[in-house]
Amino acid sequence: MRIELHTSAGLITLELEAEKAPLSTANFASYVTAGHYDGLVFHRVIPNFMVQGGGFDTKGVQRKANAGIKNEWKNGLSNRKYTVAMARLGNQPDSGSCQFFINVADNDFLDQPRDGAGYAVFGKIVGGIDIVDAIAGMPTSIKNGMQDWPRQDVVINKAVIATKPG
Repeated sequence: MRIELHTSAGLITLELEAEKAPLSTANFASYVTAGHYDGLVFHRVIPNFMVQGGGFDTKGVQRKANAGIKNEWKNGLSNRKYTVAMARLGNQPDSGSCQFFINVADNDFLDQPRDGAGYAVFGKIVGGIDIVDAIAGMPTSIKNGMQDWPRQDVVINKAVIATKPG
């Protein structure tokens, strides 16, 4: 399944791994279908690590999320550069819901159990790598009480399912 993120910085295309990460893929697709990501920003950018989004609007208001899903971290996928993984709370392995991150470096250490589990990869970037790199290189500051927020908001204007499996 392919998902397009039409952002204020350009188009990013994700290919989700429905066979290896069925729960995470279905979860992400349900948020896309519901329009959850439309109008949200990439709120956490750490160069040479990751770009995170899916939770907050430009004012720092967190959009309501569904309950967390079972962590699929043992699916054989690794937190390599340009993969997409579920964000979650520390010490709560099954807390991943709507927030996700794009690895902008090989972060194999996230595959190891830190608090009972690693971080579940469920897709990869197949288009717009230049856009992801541009976001990862943006200057950040503290905004809305959160560190690593880009000084210039990158808004997900619209997220759409581009192709379904099969």
